[in-house]
Amino acid sequence: MFVLALLIGIVAGLRTMTAPAAVAWAAYNGWLPVQGTLLGFLGHWIAPPLLTVLAAVELVVDLLPGTPSRKAPTQFGARIVSGGVAGAALGASGDAPLMLVGLVAGVIGAVLGTLGGAAARSQIAAALGGDLPAALIEDFVAIVGAFVIVQLAR
Repeated sequence: MFVLALLIGIVAGLRTMTAPAAVAWAAYNGWLPVQGTLLGFLGHWIAPPLLTVLAAVELVVDLLPGTPSRKAPTQFGARIVSGGVAGAALGASGDAPLMLVGLVAGVIGAVLGTLGGAAARSQIAAALGGDLPAALIEDFVAIVGAFVIVQLAR
């Protein structure tokens, strides 16, 4: 569970809203037992489509030239919160201490994903001669990664 929470945090570091959208779909489908916890809202019928729309908007906004760096305080903070929530949801299968472990792992993953993702994207963009291919690769990694992580958490 710790590894999956860390990995979903890394996804949050790459794309803020992809991680909570993935865990919301998992919670809604009954794969993550968040009912009766502070994260029970993730299993509500409105959460998955709402978070999915926000994730899709983020994918588009990320491609715009005026989008702030993920390392700016507000963006970095949002990724940390997102990673913590997603990680805690993966820890919800146990008791409160496991949720806390998941939260901490998700936060650590979000920091790693934010900083590592920014560095990797810069290197990929330089190698491919532009930011668009690097951004699309990062989108792919975040989306597929989130899907695989929630499948493994079932």
